[in-house]
Amino acid sequence: MTLTRRALGAVLPAFTLPGLAHAQAPWPDRPLRFVVPFPGGSSPDLTGRVLSEHLARALGQPVVVDNRAGAGGNIGTDAIAKATDGHVIGLSINGPLSTAPALYPNLPYDPVRDLVAVSLLVRGPQFLVVNNDLPVTDLAGFLAHVRANPGRVSFGSVGSGSGGHLGMLDLAARTGLPDMLHVAYRGFPQATVDLVAGRIQAMMVTTAAVLPQVQGGQMRAIAVTSAARFAPTPAVPTLAEQGVANAESYGWQILVVPAATPADRVARLAAETQRGLRDPAARARLEGAGFEVMASTPAEAAAFLAQETDRWGGMIRRLNIRLDA
Repeated sequence: MTLTRRALGAVLPAFTLPGLAHAQAPWPDRPLRFVVPFPGGSSPDLTGRVLSEHLARALGQPVVVDNRAGAGGNIGTDAIAKATDGHVIGLSINGPLSTAPALYPNLPYDPVRDLVAVSLLVRGPQFLVVNNDLPVTDLAGFLAHVRANPGRVSFGSVGSGSGGHLGMLDLAARTGLPDMLHVAYRGFPQATVDLVAGRIQAMMVTTAAVLPQVQGGQMRAIAVTSAARFAPTPAVPTLAEQGVANAESYGWQILVVPAATPADRVARLAAETQRGLRDPAARARLEGAGFEVMASTPAEAAAFLAQETDRWGGMIRRLNIRLDA
């Protein structure tokens, strides 16, 4: 039995349309999981929640923030890299992306192979902050105190290999400081609590993480790592002003997705991220927390990430930094 051309034309859509509909299925078609590799209340958590609110409205699906803290952000970043359900996005920072490859020979993910950069989000310089009871008011006083108390001054960070940890090691190398005791935390909030309480004496930390405590007088900022003084704290001098040249650095945050994410989804996420970060209310929340908004294209984000990886990886190799603690 043969089909006429007209009958065949009537039958074919029944076979082809379901497949066509599947190929053009909307995305996302269920809630998105937004992995933030730090605990609630941290500065990356703030950025993630500001952005998730916009993406939920723009994409028409809930965006649920999933805080996966630990190992300076490596645990959460690994969770992003290993996600396979097509509905995971994530935020990461300097440590897991630009320094971890040089620090950890057995890192469970490869930032270049396993992740795609979607957009830069925010950046901010770092403060060198000290507990109010430490008898120092400037960088020279801090250096003198550490030299007079070798091995007895402790500093905190959000993990070995994090920006704050490496920033302090870089400062020590540039100024010839003796060893200090490093105390690693799962996130900024607990480190901040312990600094205020005097359980640690110092910290190199992104301005956004401790700006309220600095402005409120709960801790003392004695230097900032930006090229110029940080606008919200104009009385805090830069490292360069205090004799440490070429030490400019910033903590930054970036939106990433698993490498298998289709290019059209990456482009859509990038466009919506840029739109969300341009929103006056969102920008006010982020800038009020001490961030500089850095929305970008995927290509710009990838180029920035490569540049930072070269810079910090080179420093790690030059100083022969090993994570024994």
